[in-house]
Amino acid sequence: MSQINNPMEIFKLLNGSNCRDCNEQTCLAFAVAVFKEKKPIHACPHLEKEVIDKYGGAVEKPNTVDEYKSEAIEELKQKISSIDLSQAAKRLGAEFSKGKLNIKIFGKDFSVDSGGNLSSEAHINAYMVVPALNYILNGSGKTPRGDWITFRELNGGPSRYAHFQQRCEKPLKRVADTYTDLFKDMLEIFDGKQIDSHIDADISIVLHPLPLFPIMVCYWQPEEGLESSLHIYFDSASDDNLDIESNYTMNEGIALMFEKIALRHGA
Repeated sequence: MSQINNPMEIFKLLNGSNCRDCNEQTCLAFAVAVFKEKKPIHACPHLEKEVIDKYGGAVEKPNTVDEYKSEAIEELKQKISSIDLSQAAKRLGAEFSKGKLNIKIFGKDFSVDSGGNLSSEAHINAYMVVPALNYILNGSGKTPRGDWITFRELNGGPSRYAHFQQRCEKPLKRVADTYTDLFKDMLEIFDGKQIDSHIDADISIVLHPLPLFPIMVCYWQPEEGLESSLHIYFDSASDDNLDIESNYTMNEGIALMFEKIALRHGA
């Protein structure tokens, strides 16, 4: 029995042709149907025999999202305990003192001890724990180049781009459409800096979720005949400092966080 954590893992096994030979409208719809055990994976006639043999049985899925998040965090903590934090601090250009690596998350001070425990006087958003620990473990320390690219241009980005738009960019766009002033305020609360860039947006603000991992949020207000638009951009050195899964998790968390703040204070 092979473990599948989400429909996107099934989708990546398909050819993406949306041929409808499985009687679903799209390959993504088929992936969701397989994940929900409404269809067997061999209903796709274009899969290799090895793939069908591997995933043709019952799909083993995580019991809950929180359970898997907890397991991922515990695994990362164990990895942190096996490395030299002082060397990791040198690699990342971070500070190391009193046995802890100190970094800034959204401009706020955070510390990580040798057991992988994250501490701060600021609120610790659960969605930032996995990205922060992965950043400490695997970040190259490469300085951002100042060249902005889309999520689709990152390593592993194309197959996740549609999902990224739905779960990260569109929720932020809804916040910006409804509470534009609050949206700008929230970005400033998280140490965002409004900048001028070659991307001619009405609002362009750079955030630093992690020290060497900036993101730029660009928002275009609606005009006559044109809908509003929002896109998130990444530095071209992003792949050297954070993996695509952690990047996605982080941005999904940012979107959820902004939605909650808007609901609480935006009316």
